[in-house]
Amino acid sequence: MQIAIDYTAAARQGAGIGRYARELVDAVLATPSDHQFVLLTAAAGLSEGWTRTRQRLRETAAHPANLTFRDLPLTDDWMARLWQRLRLPLPAEWITGRVDVFYSPDFVLPPLQRRTRALLTVHDLSFLRHPETFPPKLGAYLKQAVPRSIARADHILADSEATRRDLLDVLGVPPAKVTTLYGGVSPCFTPQPTENERARLQAQYGVGARPYILAVGTVQPRKNYVRLMEACDPLNAQRDLDLVIVGRPAWLSEPIVAAAEQRPYVHLLGFCADADLPALYRQAEVLAFPSVYEGFGFPPLEAMACGTPVVASTASSVPEVVGDAGLLVDPFDVPAWSAALAQLLDDQTLQARLRQAGLARAATFTWARTAQAWLNLVAAPRT
Repeated sequence: MQIAIDYTAAARQGAGIGRYARELVDAVLATPSDHQFVLLTAAAGLSEGWTRTRQRLRETAAHPANLTFRDLPLTDDWMARLWQRLRLPLPAEWITGRVDVFYSPDFVLPPLQRRTRALLTVHDLSFLRHPETFPPKLGAYLKQAVPRSIARADHILADSEATRRDLLDVLGVPPAKVTTLYGGVSPCFTPQPTENERARLQAQYGVGARPYILAVGTVQPRKNYVRLMEACDPLNAQRDLDLVIVGRPAWLSEPIVAAAEQRPYVHLLGFCADADLPALYRQAEVLAFPSVYEGFGFPPLEAMACGTPVVASTASSVPEVVGDAGLLVDPFDVPAWSAALAQLLDDQTLQARLRQAGLARAATFTWARTAQAWLNLVAAPRT
């Protein structure tokens, strides 16, 4: 079978969907199969980093001869303009060649020939569930482009049961058209620290001299960081404690950054390389994940894999990931967040129990299992 994959998000986005696409494609290519894979990428400006990525993918693929790259001399913005905003009817097969299946891991599909089976991952419907957390122009674009792609897709993958329910309830997608496919956790997230790990974090990021609560995720309203800071204020007043937030500032982040700048104990680190995340998780006292809406949520899973206790939101898909291996709190209840964080910081027995439960929980989410399920879906006959 000839399978084309839009690799643009994997090549261009550091976190979130980019990580999902990278990990999934890595695992799919590493799984032995007879399929031929074509990776389509809007590659303008990627230069040497993209060359190294292509080499790595060939080296780790189970069958390197079955892997082909097709690069568009465009940025991802221009690709979206041509295919989604202007809706130019230029089928992707003009670039990939004839394929049996085209898979997009990033919400939207390009124009395709009728014979090609279209597979699409929709990570969440936050732009419909919480439109107030999006800039108007971006929200308007997503409200048009995503439902249009959903209608054209032969089958849709949802990151969680919560997202699957949203697709059925909000957009009326037929149940048979949607399959839940959970992500995994990378093997790099382990509880074993490296030598002088805390000292390295202090030297590189200026954190770790004091105990810290960690939060990971793009700085934008949906992540609920202002309420988290308000919950941490009384904790910081009672003990030596920092709040470290890892994630690049995105849309509507100005009030969040302003709130952080008013609190000396809050450290906004911006985007951190994947290689540094395990150490940041391991050295944290606790991971706080207060998001008001998530399609899946990698940070709680990664923290649990590193042996770090988790306090997380009760919203949307988060309980599916955390299960009973963390404390779950209403994302809008600031006093409850203060109480849960204080309880976990003070109760060593609870810390130990959640560490063990978290390690066991994280071990059930593997990219190898996700990749095999993905391959089974791709090979299913068109209905």
